[in-house]
Amino acid sequence: MPPKGKPDNGGYLTLKKDLSDKGTPGRLYLMHGEETYLRDYYLGKLRERLLSGGMGEFNLHEIGAKDMSPHALEEAVDCLPMMAERTLVQVTDYDLFKAGEKDREEYIRILSQLPDYVCVVFLYDLIPYKGDARTKLAGALKQYGTVVNFVRQDQGDLVDWVRRRFRALGKEIDSRLALELIFLCGDLMTNLIGEIEKIGAYSKQPHITRADIEAVATPQLDAVVFRMTDAVGERNFDQAMAVLGELYQMQEPPIKIMWSLGRQIRQLYSARLCLEQGKGASYLAELWGLKPYPAEKLMKSARRFSLNWCRKGVVRCGQTDLAMKSTGQDGQELLTTLLLELSTPT
Repeated sequence: MPPKGKPDNGGYLTLKKDLSDKGTPGRLYLMHGEETYLRDYYLGKLRERLLSGGMGEFNLHEIGAKDMSPHALEEAVDCLPMMAERTLVQVTDYDLFKAGEKDREEYIRILSQLPDYVCVVFLYDLIPYKGDARTKLAGALKQYGTVVNFVRQDQGDLVDWVRRRFRALGKEIDSRLALELIFLCGDLMTNLIGEIEKIGAYSKQPHITRADIEAVATPQLDAVVFRMTDAVGERNFDQAMAVLGELYQMQEPPIKIMWSLGRQIRQLYSARLCLEQGKGASYLAELWGLKPYPAEKLMKSARRFSLNWCRKGVVRCGQTDLAMKSTGQDGQELLTTLLLELSTPT
């Protein structure tokens, strides 16, 4: 199950404050995280603040992972700004923690003595950031800079952002429909921005409708699987099979569909247990690391299933998953058989 704890967003809040009208950008940032749209947005704002004026590009020093070394970093840091107050040094996809011990000591020395005119940004794009809090290097990054983790945004902030993006296109969308769009297409801004632009271009009226979203939005796998289990809950086997057929037409591998379906059934089992014990959607959301809206949809869906069905579903999903991985049987046939069993009331 997902961890219950929320990611630390202290660095993100610090960066927002530094880039506000009354703030001042710091001397060292380390940027990482899955919300790349947000990361690129704030990196762009940082560039605007530091590289203003006609000589802005002369004050940008970029270092790739292959060229990175203590000497290269120190040379870039020592470059004085030209007709500006500050310079920006951007190091992309270099894993500081994999450097040799001698190099790490040198990086600590350089980063602890950054002059006021420079801002150094370590950007993690194609490689993950895996900081080791036990090391002196991690302590130096925390002491002299800000580690910014760009995580998926909270539901309320994301809904507001979706509505603002539609307004920028001259369209309006109500909050409930925005929640449905996020559930359908996922909660990463990076993906949502493309869907918003598609829907905005397709809609011929000022207010976005559900039909507009259904016409052009590309749903994520989990949302399609949710439709399938919902159809099972409504005792509509034909609809459930039609949705499974859609997944095959989308050329989703059976093992991937099985993974999503198994997770969905486990979540429904958890939701059913919550109902049995008088617990609400907030408990389920905390248990699975879900946002409120998906948790509410799961609780509503779970009311259609018995506890016995959920238990059987979890067991059969596990057995089918094992059969796919170990017996060489046709994945689509196994999924179809499983769906037929799940559609039988218990």
